[in-house]
Amino acid sequence: MVKSKDPSGVNVCESTTISGSEVMEPPRASSILESSCGAGNSAASLDDAIVDVANESSEEESTGEREEELCASNEVPPSTNTAEVPPEQTSNTQRVSAQRPSSLSVPSAAQPGLWTSQGDAEVKLRMESSGLLAETPLTVNDMFRSAVERFGDCTALGWKEGEQQKTLTYKDYYQACRNAAKSFLKLGLQRYHGVGILGFNSAEWFIADIGAILAGGFAVGIYTTNSPEACQYVAENCKANIIVVENHKQLQKILQVEDKLPHLKAIIQYKDALKEKRPNLYTWAEFMELGHDEPDAPLDAIISSQKPNQCCTLIYTSGTTGQPKGVMLSHDNLTWTALSTGRHVRLTDALQSQEVVVSYLPLSHVAAQMVDIWVTMRVGGATYFAQPDALKGSLVNTLKEVRPTAFMGVPRVWEKMQEKMKSVGAKSSTVRRKVAAWAKDVGLQTNLTKMNQNGEAGHTPISYHIAKKLVFKKVRKALGLDRCTRCYTGAAPITKDTLEFFLSLDIPLYELYGMSESTGPHTISLPDAFKLTSCGKEIPGCKTKLHNPDSEGNGEICFWGRHIFMGYLNMPEKTEEALDAEGWLHSGDLGKHDENGFLFITGRIKELIITAGGENIPPVPIEDAVKEAVPLISNAMLIGDKRKFLSMLLTVKCQVNAESGEPQDELSPEAVEICKKLGSNATRVSDIAGGGDRAINAAIQEGINQVNKKATSNAQRIQKWIVLDRDFSINGGELGPTMKLKRPVVVKMYKEQIDSFYKELATPTTPDNPQPPK
Repeated sequence: MVKSKDPSGVNVCESTTISGSEVMEPPRASSILESSCGAGNSAASLDDAIVDVANESSEEESTGEREEELCASNEVPPSTNTAEVPPEQTSNTQRVSAQRPSSLSVPSAAQPGLWTSQGDAEVKLRMESSGLLAETPLTVNDMFRSAVERFGDCTALGWKEGEQQKTLTYKDYYQACRNAAKSFLKLGLQRYHGVGILGFNSAEWFIADIGAILAGGFAVGIYTTNSPEACQYVAENCKANIIVVENHKQLQKILQVEDKLPHLKAIIQYKDALKEKRPNLYTWAEFMELGHDEPDAPLDAIISSQKPNQCCTLIYTSGTTGQPKGVMLSHDNLTWTALSTGRHVRLTDALQSQEVVVSYLPLSHVAAQMVDIWVTMRVGGATYFAQPDALKGSLVNTLKEVRPTAFMGVPRVWEKMQEKMKSVGAKSSTVRRKVAAWAKDVGLQTNLTKMNQNGEAGHTPISYHIAKKLVFKKVRKALGLDRCTRCYTGAAPITKDTLEFFLSLDIPLYELYGMSESTGPHTISLPDAFKLTSCGKEIPGCKTKLHNPDSEGNGEICFWGRHIFMGYLNMPEKTEEALDAEGWLHSGDLGKHDENGFLFITGRIKELIITAGGENIPPVPIEDAVKEAVPLISNAMLIGDKRKFLSMLLTVKCQVNAESGEPQDELSPEAVEICKKLGSNATRVSDIAGGGDRAINAAIQEGINQVNKKATSNAQRIQKWIVLDRDFSINGGELGPTMKLKRPVVVKMYKEQIDSFYKELATPTTPDNPQPPK
């Protein structure tokens, strides 16, 4: 292995060569970031600061991905590749027509369009004559070979087996993927058929994913939390020939539905020994051995026939309101988005200083794939795998061992870290607490000033440097983020309270925004260009249009760029709903730009509450305000669609079973402390639920009163509320796999409680039927 170290101790890899056909070298990334987003708090030990994080977190699509019911398929003929220059763009602030342009017409066989619903078809690439949209399209194999050419001896993947650290170089990684591809072909993988992957992040997951693509199939991640029936739907929808599972537990899900999967030819288990021998069931070693001695020619012929505008990956949406949809992503979607994202966040390639990331978020989700596999590959970075129990407590150990240069978390991950750090801080001595409070005040004010300067150099107070030495550096080290210059959050709305908490610790959380249908990111905040609660600005080569904005500039956010998906597999009608006649992707999210071009998400069209009086109310800002006013609250869901007034379902912070992820009756340590300060002896959720604790009831009502005072109208005031007897969870059904609230499900689950709010009686103003309290 050819490795050297620069004076700072960061690994730098030297260029190597591989034999074979000429490799197209991607453009180099921009200069290295200089600002730091390391952590900080009190000097108290924070080794356990990331335990109990929700088990299935990740950057999901948008603040709520496109979720609709399954539609019938309508075949579209395959066609050849061509490039298109997009129509004249609408500026970010210009008002657009109130009428959405008609949906795209079905393309003819002779002239491919911007979309398709057929797995074996091609689409036009959204290219332009200059800029990043003019970059030469690459297949996944093109990009991977280029990485091997430039970074062949650099570490690509790393993981622990017991106490031993294992690594794979880019050369060996590529050969392993080719070997897997040959094994898939030997098992009978057909062109444009799926390879389902069901398990926790690992080198085998990556190799199976890329091997499936090289072999001409579709890489298809399946959420580990899926039921057997949900696994069956995905496998059947993508015509999976092969399914790769992590262990016996995941294997059982597939075996339960195996007889309902007519296309399935083999199952591969990549961890643990097989508990039973079955026909067409292989260990990982047996699987890799299948292709070891197979000739290269058949695989090379398939690879050479692949085009950048053909589908290679399917990302299945979480299907909150219907069956999941298979988002078809092309080779160009992956390779171009990786290029644009790397340029935007100014990643360095491994010949200068190697980027390092930790893979722990679900790889069935587009964000984890984009960060952990594709963007990292583009710049020759190293991806280290966390342990399967990462979100049950071991993640911080991996972070301290790996010391990543970039780290991605969904809001719930950051919120759990915040809760744990507060809990640890509360146990510190009085002096330490005072020092920490002073440092956080300095950190917040300094970073807010820096933020408002929009990256321009300004005076940094001496107090900041003292706080950094006394507090911030120590906590960064305790969290394993001492080398981390970029901490990201995305997939769902994050509260201002959490953003300010980390900003006060000198950890700016850079929000990003996108969806599966945009291959992940569309906008990303930067160290010298971010604002609290904003999702930043577009990555290079992408454009935003606000459709049908209101008087305050809020409109539906629409995307344009080479990151826009090909279509939904076998769902032409759903594809037409997502893309308008000009090819703009309609996100379903509401947003606006400020005077500096920063994008702010203000709601989701499908989540808008329309009261019986006709007032449109976005629920998230009110829910966030309640959680901020009442720190005891874990989840809040606003009710009021077609109702005469608003009400709210509340849950309180509780402990979570580390194995099952089930919320427990015991309150979290932070919640117990909050209760004590309010004069309550409550230690369990059941002590509070349904109004059982007067002190807590009064505190919640006071918080809601504060929120109501800021309401823009009477219709936006919360009039009734209830504390439920358990917190929301993935296993409970209230949350999706990326911790997003499944509103329609919650409405059904808690119908009785909701109906009790509105037990209406004809004349609410009579003494017998008083109006709800305000």
